[in-house]
Amino acid sequence: MKKTRLKSKEINRFLADYKVNLTKKDQVELWEGEQKIIIVNGVPSFFYYEEKVIPTLRYLQNHLDCLKNITVDMGAIKHIINGADVMRPGIVEIDEGFEKDDFIVIVDKNNQKPLAVGIALLNSEELKKTNSGKVIKNIHYVGDKIWNLP
Repeated sequence: MKKTRLKSKEINRFLADYKVNLTKKDQVELWEGEQKIIIVNGVPSFFYYEEKVIPTLRYLQNHLDCLKNITVDMGAIKHIINGADVMRPGIVEIDEGFEKDDFIVIVDKNNQKPLAVGIALLNSEELKKTNSGKVIKNIHYVGDKIWNLP
């Protein structure tokens, strides 16, 4: 795996959408292998998906507000953490104001902990109106390769 040291100023322009502002004191590295990962202070914090920088679940555990949330019932959890896409019947709460193709964090109802990051297949208004079908494509979930990085 190739590791490259990055300056916080270089990476901040990619993170502006998430209201993240790294300082000179933050140690930032880019790990390139099977997946490109940005490590901040020793924690896998962002990953690349189709040339876009997305927060990891480890980062979202402490910064849940940087993505819109979808809350799922407890019955959906086992499917989502095995990589399944999110189906409409499992959703119990929907944040307002996201668009189709936005990145969304999926959280569980009881603990409000992030389970997965996905891509919205509908905007928030369409999602509220629909009753069935696949609504979020799962791209990163608890237990996948990104989650299991050291």
